[in-house]
Amino acid sequence: MPINTALTRQHFDTRWKSLRRPYQPVVSRQWRSWLMDRGSLTQRLIKRSNGDFRVELVRQGWARPTRSEAKALNMSTRQVALVREVQLIGKGQPWVFARSIIPAPTLTGPQRQLKVLGTQSLGSLLFTDPTMRRGHFQICRLSLDNHKKVWARRSVFFLSNKPLLVSEVFLPQLLQVN
Repeated sequence: MPINTALTRQHFDTRWKSLRRPYQPVVSRQWRSWLMDRGSLTQRLIKRSNGDFRVELVRQGWARPTRSEAKALNMSTRQVALVREVQLIGKGQPWVFARSIIPAPTLTGPQRQLKVLGTQSLGSLLFTDPTMRRGHFQICRLSLDNHKKVWARRSVFFLSNKPLLVSEVFLPQLLQVN
């Protein structure tokens, strides 16, 4: 069940809120554990799927980020960045839709490999890089085209002090797994 038509660039140009105490009660306990986990989402999904996990590349190319994304990365809205969208699939179901914005200056030196990830998980690279730091989380509720509300989070990662933004949309199928 591909969802690439359900999430568009405009979905990500929304008001994101810092994940702080006043906002937390709005989030159910089940979703809060996913939204606040600072570890590797890839590793957590592999474990949850008992290894039946894969990354499906939806699209990747040079594009202008949304205003919200550009602001998070301190970029001009006129600049282009490498935009990568994937579905993280566990047990044959799309569990997470992820959108990464990688500014051109980030794609230098060892980080050039970010251009050619294909179906490799970005997390597998981020969480093995000793220079990686992660900024704070921001969360929001997104409305899918079918009017379902889903939780999403995003954070800026730094590799050798070079930024990239990762947004992750948690799909309802994720909680339906036993």
